[in-house]
Amino acid sequence: MKRLLTAAFTLIVAATAQAGVTIEQWTTGNGTRVNFVAAPTLPMLDVQVDFAAGSMFDPEGKPGLAALTRGVLDLGAGARDETAIAEQLADLGAQLGGSADTDRASVALRTLTDKDKLEPALAVLRDVLRSPHFDPAIFEREKARTIAGLKDAMTRPDSIAGKAFWEALYPGHPYGRQATPESIATLTRDDVVAFHDRLYNAANAQISLVGQLTRPQAEAIAEQLSSVLPAGTAAELPAAPAPASAAVKAIGHPASQAHIYLGLPAIERGHPDYFPLLVGNYTLGGGGFVSRLVKEVRDKRGFAYSVYSYFAPLRQAGPFQIGLQTQRKQAREAIRVVRSVLDEFVAQGPSEEELAAAKANLSGSFPLRLDSNAKLLANVAAIGFYGLPADYLDRYREKVEAVTAAEVKAAFARHVVPGKLVTVTVAAD
Repeated sequence: MKRLLTAAFTLIVAATAQAGVTIEQWTTGNGTRVNFVAAPTLPMLDVQVDFAAGSMFDPEGKPGLAALTRGVLDLGAGARDETAIAEQLADLGAQLGGSADTDRASVALRTLTDKDKLEPALAVLRDVLRSPHFDPAIFEREKARTIAGLKDAMTRPDSIAGKAFWEALYPGHPYGRQATPESIATLTRDDVVAFHDRLYNAANAQISLVGQLTRPQAEAIAEQLSSVLPAGTAAELPAAPAPASAAVKAIGHPASQAHIYLGLPAIERGHPDYFPLLVGNYTLGGGGFVSRLVKEVRDKRGFAYSVYSYFAPLRQAGPFQIGLQTQRKQAREAIRVVRSVLDEFVAQGPSEEELAAAKANLSGSFPLRLDSNAKLLANVAAIGFYGLPADYLDRYREKVEAVTAAEVKAAFARHVVPGKLVTVTVAAD
């Protein structure tokens, strides 16, 4: 039986990859962009509403406002308090979720498409979009929870290193503003309401739907969701981050393991160098045990159990990052080895054998990124939010396969300048 299920899963994944993903796009009458993928296999709908309302839009002096606003958004709306929302969704077998990250805030609903389930679940979502309560008592409760969580995080070396890394990477830019217990303590319910009123509108929103719907049904749902939002205007982006500048920051901590981050602002979403950087990074530090960093830092020297590198493209130039943990006394030598590996890779690029292995893995594993409606929704929402081509998923493997070693080398030379790396260590001797 297990073999049969495995074989069936493999066939489904292969069929999905072969058939491709058709993303239909349009704009509602209220000015909201829509992305829709028909997924008729399961009687379910996943819908996500994204707003350009992430932490990059936190006002100066108020870091953490975007996350706190999203955190209290669905804790009471319309005629329902937070308990009534939770109970109704449980009765319907539906799930309401979402989050806030650096660029965007989202509200997501998963529900069955049977009429007696779909319509009341969507009614809850409409109320959350149209009339959140921002109840003062709940606001104070969530504010206190946020402060407690930040205080706890600031005892952990990994959290300390992460915050310090972003601050050092993006001085003077919203990406570098990090919430603290003190900054959250100054926020008021009026701040949340003003942030919501400014950014949670139809022109600043995007709706993504994946599920067992026809195009007319998807259009009707999108219109219903968009129509409850004020028309508004799209958010203005801040000035782009300053060019990378080398910096070293060492933070003391009693932990036995040093936490080390190296990196620099590198690339925004949709940049033509993304695929050469993606393919090249597999060889450098993104390919697990076959990557150069793992071979040199872990296998040959035993400095770390895990060492990695990745690119995180954002609306504006997102980071290239290398990370590892090692014994305190080994931190300096580990950093030296990491920098040596990076220097060599930037100077020479991958070998043809490494390039072929990277392409095979990235291309071969790609269907697993689309093997559920939830994963498909995440990809479709990102494509729409960041303005990527509608055929991005269909052409992903083609783009990977087209990368050459020369393109990898040239892209790394443009975006990863070793002499401009920011290095942050916590608990290193």
